[in-house]
Amino acid sequence: MSSRTLYQKLVDTHTVSIVDAEHVLLYADLHIMNEYTSPQAFAGLHEKGLRVRRPHQQMGVVDHVIPTKPVPASSRVIEIMDAAKQAANFARNCTRHGIHLFDVHDPIQGIEHVVAPELGLIRPGMVVLCGDSHTTTYGALGALGFGIGTSEVEHVLATQTLVYRVAQNMRIVVDGLLARGATSKDLVLHIIARIGAQGARGYAVEYMGEAIAALSAEARMTLCNMTVEAGARAALIAPDRTTLDYVRGKVRDLDAATLEAACEAWSRLRSDDDAHFDAEHRFDAQGVAPYVTWGTSPDQAVPIDGRIPEAENGSGLDIATLRKALDYIGLTAGAAIEGTPIDRVFIGSCTNARIEDLRAAADVVRGRKVAPTVRAMVVPGSGMVRDEAEREGTAQILIDAGFEWRQPGCSMCLAMNDDVLAPGERCASTTNRNFEGRQGRDSKTHLMSPAMAAAAAIAGRIVDIRKEFDHD
Repeated sequence: MSSRTLYQKLVDTHTVSIVDAEHVLLYADLHIMNEYTSPQAFAGLHEKGLRVRRPHQQMGVVDHVIPTKPVPASSRVIEIMDAAKQAANFARNCTRHGIHLFDVHDPIQGIEHVVAPELGLIRPGMVVLCGDSHTTTYGALGALGFGIGTSEVEHVLATQTLVYRVAQNMRIVVDGLLARGATSKDLVLHIIARIGAQGARGYAVEYMGEAIAALSAEARMTLCNMTVEAGARAALIAPDRTTLDYVRGKVRDLDAATLEAACEAWSRLRSDDDAHFDAEHRFDAQGVAPYVTWGTSPDQAVPIDGRIPEAENGSGLDIATLRKALDYIGLTAGAAIEGTPIDRVFIGSCTNARIEDLRAAADVVRGRKVAPTVRAMVVPGSGMVRDEAEREGTAQILIDAGFEWRQPGCSMCLAMNDDVLAPGERCASTTNRNFEGRQGRDSKTHLMSPAMAAAAAIAGRIVDIRKEFDHD
């Protein structure tokens, strides 16, 4: 058999049948759903008189519309009527088909892409589907994860399979180690800014290199989560000791001998040395500074010590795009991004709401206070993250600094609940998208790492953490 990439191996082991030269019928080990993208799929299923094929391989989480007000989980109430109807309908569908649901009052409830790995449900070699584009997160653990549409959700519910168009293969190698102050969030913003918002379109990306090997499992999740913002259809990192240690610590349904045998098999999941990649990129981690987005797309980002691009340096459509972004965001071409005043800070989302992210923010704000002109909030990625942060004191550090400590949910990442920016408000955000109106009508979003967002909260403006908040 010819040499294969990790991506090709995962597709091969889950191919039920070959449909044509470009498509296969792909088996899904796990299908995750939320209240936002599943209603039409269930409705289609019921219209056809079908039932869910394998309920035990489905998981439901209420996360997009749930409020994050700091009340006990048992007291949470969705007050927005349409959102409440969505959640109630989702609960009825899950009950009807015997699907486990992390509902509004569940103490483990959280963001689907945070909850699933923490429960040990994501393991190397799996195929994981979800009606959410950031399902690429699971590639951090050597699993093939990707988002699907509503009609595809229906197909997976009915058959546990998906008609899947096979992607091309891209390798991204990151040499060296990240410099002081830089994180995996900065690395992925750096990569997206270099290759563009469509730079990986049609590809499954595999990350390799010394910098990737040095990242924690949670940092890898941030990297894989945001690779979709470069247009990638999947992102993968081959399992290594870091992966296996993380999975060992989360899996609860396997006895010790079975788990060790599985780990031995997972450790062999990697691309062959002579496997062919259709495209390759190489980056130097030492050249990655803390990054901040200046525009309305994740690829519109610059190092903190950089300047906002001049529209005249583009050409054709680029000029129009740059001008439109600058008009919306309210900044000046050629100006420094450092020093930009902000009104709000949001630390949360499936990109940066894990315990490691909250610890990074707490390290910055310890003994300091949020600027009086800033409203800052932290929304943990899950009930488990929230509990751990409270047990170890991380939450109290953030609270003492003046951050709002809220309940888990997607929250202001996409403003589908009551966590919304007011028109014109400028937010330092750890989320994954800075599209127009993403966090509220006429809102202005600057993506950055948790440490950078925390520093902005204290300073009241976007700052270079290396200069003003260096603990080394």
